[in-house]
Amino acid sequence: MMEQDETPGDVIPSVKDEEIEEEAETTELIDDEEEDEEALPHSEILDIFEEGLALLVQDPLLCDLPIQVTLEEINSQIALEYGQAMTVKVLKADGETMPIVVVQNASVLDLKKAIQRFMELKQQREGGVKYVSWRYVWRTYALVFQGEKMEDDNTRLKDYGVRNRDEVTFMKKLKKK
Repeated sequence: MMEQDETPGDVIPSVKDEEIEEEAETTELIDDEEEDEEALPHSEILDIFEEGLALLVQDPLLCDLPIQVTLEEINSQIALEYGQAMTVKVLKADGETMPIVVVQNASVLDLKKAIQRFMELKQQREGGVKYVSWRYVWRTYALVFQGEKMEDDNTRLKDYGVRNRDEVTFMKKLKKK
């Protein structure tokens, strides 16, 4: 009950004062959280990020990706789902097939770069060879689609007739005499 000397207007300011105090406490908590975030070392933030990526990989759309997935691989998989990219299966001489993801209007050079990135990631995960001379690789090997060498780096894959899920062979070039 209100005492006689109190007016309804006196009650409202006390409620506002409580709200202001709550806002101040909330602001202090947010400031404390921001300080905590800044206090985390890079390695811990990286671990948190990798845990988040691992959770993403459990999604049915992304389940084909490796556990040590990169953001680039996730973006490629999403682009595939939306039809903005295609998978080109690159056949190596040893019988291994590399599923390489490139954008729809990719050039031969884009495919070569994607192959390099795929191999680098694979080597990092498996602890294989540390350095590959890609200059040497592209001088001695060619990409072949349906018997035609894909020699011009600036030509689009679709100009060679390459479509989603087509196979391109990674073949050793013959020496010219």
